[in-house]
Amino acid sequence: QVQLVESGGGLVQAGGSLKLSCAASGITRSINTIGWYRQAPGNQRELVARISSGGSTNYADSVKGRFTISRDNAKNTVYLQMNSLKPEDTAVYYCNAVTLWREYWGQGTQVTVSS
Repeated sequence: QVQLVESGGGLVQAGGSLKLSCAASGITRSINTIGWYRQAPGNQRELVARISSGGSTNYADSVKGRFTISRDNAKNTVYLQMNSLKPEDTAVYYCNAVTLWREYWGQGTQVTVSS
């Protein structure tokens, strides 16, 4: 089992920055890929960014150049640095971890960007 706890969400003005954290616990060595998804009201959940155990990263086109994902394996924590935030970034952000057997989700953290 893997448990994920997100933090760092909040309210920010357009152009501002936020840093999300996702602390993983449990059988963390089983995690292959860990990342962030988001879901805005009325929309489907979408991939924002993810990072593999080897350090390879993937980003949604809409956040490339603005968001950076990183992981601290010693702390079992993954981060999402979000810069130049836009109102359309407003959503609940979920941490996601994928193992060989299943995927896990955090409870989500709200990010609201005001115009």
